[in-house]
Amino acid sequence: MIEPSAGLPLDRRRMFQLAAVLGGGLALGERAFAAQGSPMPAASAAPSLKVPPGTIRLNGNEYWEGPVDDGLDAARAAVARSNYYDPAGERDALIETVSTMERVGADHVVPWAGSGSPLARAVVGFCGPERGLVTADPTFEVAWMVAAYVGAPVAKVPLRSPDQAHDVRAMLAANPRAGLYYVCNPNNPTGSLTPMEDIAWLVENKPKDAVVLLDEAYLHFSHAASGMDLVRNGRDVVILRTFSKIFGMAGMRMGLSIARPDLQARLMQYDGVIQTLQLPVPALACASASLRRMDQITNRREQTTQTREKTAAFLTQRGLAVLPSAANMLMVDWGKPAAPIKAAMEAKGIAIGRSWPIWPTRSRITIGSPQEMERFCASVERVLAQA
Repeated sequence: MIEPSAGLPLDRRRMFQLAAVLGGGLALGERAFAAQGSPMPAASAAPSLKVPPGTIRLNGNEYWEGPVDDGLDAARAAVARSNYYDPAGERDALIETVSTMERVGADHVVPWAGSGSPLARAVVGFCGPERGLVTADPTFEVAWMVAAYVGAPVAKVPLRSPDQAHDVRAMLAANPRAGLYYVCNPNNPTGSLTPMEDIAWLVENKPKDAVVLLDEAYLHFSHAASGMDLVRNGRDVVILRTFSKIFGMAGMRMGLSIARPDLQARLMQYDGVIQTLQLPVPALACASASLRRMDQITNRREQTTQTREKTAAFLTQRGLAVLPSAANMLMVDWGKPAAPIKAAMEAKGIAIGRSWPIWPTRSRITIGSPQEMERFCASVERVLAQA
């Protein structure tokens, strides 16, 4: 069992700021920090996802369709009951559904408003000035930003060549006394996979009082194995899941953390269970119903794979380097600074994703519908011709 941390010294202002990060997510956290005169650490994360009407959205890794039909039906029914806080036990129903599907105890499952909150909570709960964070580079940056706020040192380890997997041995060597090792699998922004045996090695060899945070936000786009066996076996692992991607529920805000109860308690040590109890009933109902239609999620995965590979082939034929991906994204190297390409694409009504400091010539491209990706390819052709 992981021993409780000594905790961070928190005055009223710092508690307010921290509560904003843990409860409201990154956007609310930024507003709260600004209001209190303590700016969020600078990073390239969290640009505005607002785009002009009619713009094709290939910038946020959202799925191009909404929830599956059964999920929509369940959400509509729940709206009619939403005059009550918990009209039909929707939160417990989601926990039971996940518990049964994943073969873990119900006390191992905690729902959240997306997976960003438990990610931030893991950094706060397991890191501090003496216990750092280790991640790949590039990867999803929110963990870096929260670590900077709590004063935890961050070690960023380049992805392994040539497969772009997390280099787990280099990650352990980068900080053998870290409190948290963050593995996003498939990784964001690359869509690359880290073999489960590598993740298991990290769990086996990490410090005894450290935790591996395994972010599986994009797992259902791939055929990769989950790390759930590590949780079932009682290891020091927290798994994150989200309904914001292939389930088409980004705007409904629903996610999960799955871990031993003592690890879940560490995610709630600064504000208790209140945030996970205050979840919208329609989102809970939609999530439960969607999980019962995994056949439709499988269909989404296969269509995304076909569209992604067709798009990658087009880009490769134009002489652009494209990293292999097992998720709903591609990392494209333009061979020149990516920012002007991004601006040129936006001028043509297509919003593409950002770059990471380690790769300033590469852009992350979300895979949209087949029709959207046809328009993307045509626009790339025109932009390259004008360059």
